[in-house]
Amino acid sequence: MRSVVLTLLLLLATAIPASAAKPTLDYVALGDSYAAGPGIPAQNGVPPGCGRSDHNYPAVLAQWLRTTAFRDMTCSGATTVHMTSPQQIPGGQHQPQLNGLSRDTDLVTLTIGGNDIGFGEILARCGQEGATDPTGDPCRRYYTRDGRDVLAERVAAVAPKITRVVADIRARSPHAKILVVGYLRILPPDTGCWPAVPFAAGDTAYFDATERLLNSTIEQAAVAARARFVDPYAFSLNHDACQPPDRRWVEPLRPAAPAAPIHPNADGMRLTAALAWLTTLLAR
Repeated sequence: MRSVVLTLLLLLATAIPASAAKPTLDYVALGDSYAAGPGIPAQNGVPPGCGRSDHNYPAVLAQWLRTTAFRDMTCSGATTVHMTSPQQIPGGQHQPQLNGLSRDTDLVTLTIGGNDIGFGEILARCGQEGATDPTGDPCRRYYTRDGRDVLAERVAAVAPKITRVVADIRARSPHAKILVVGYLRILPPDTGCWPAVPFAAGDTAYFDATERLLNSTIEQAAVAARARFVDPYAFSLNHDACQPPDRRWVEPLRPAAPAAPIHPNADGMRLTAALAWLTTLLAR
């Protein structure tokens, strides 16, 4: 049913008459690689180390909304710290992302938090541990070896950071509509797809549970800060990195579509844009 709804959303979003758009709309996009779109053609970031695509969800959303001003500040590898501090990247330095905001900003999207919990490190560690026990759950055991769930603690620490970022956005752009956008489902909720994603059988469910916890935590923080939450995860069951190329919205370690490994492809970005577009309509 959700796939039918999303198909209708995509068709509707691309067919909006010009008269339905706001006469002026100043839009600023903030976030990490799940907003930037590394590997998706065409890469247009300055400096190029941000891995920013002109077909990421902010760019698609800006086109559908017929924005009069659009500033894409997203950058791969960004954390909440990089909203207000410079980010060192290959090829140079990216300015603090909130520098893109002004008092005239009408709409802000924000995708952040994954790198705060160590997204890259978790993928590397689970892949490494998975090679030692493909049928077990060595990565879960690694992160819970002291009787506590380290990843769950990292996720809990993200909540006040999201709240602070939203407050900083509102201080700079007091009239802006703020959409906090969650993460697409990366892995299925049960068994995985070794070796396309080399996680042990039991670790796929652990990773998915951690991502689900991250999304719900981000949602709670966003709502508490009076921002709107956009939830791509809820709509992306059976579109994860373990699905066939024509169905998946996130690519595995060896992408079939142009995208960075374990990152959204163009279809995933369009889906996210469609949900963000619908949220902007509901928030009017």
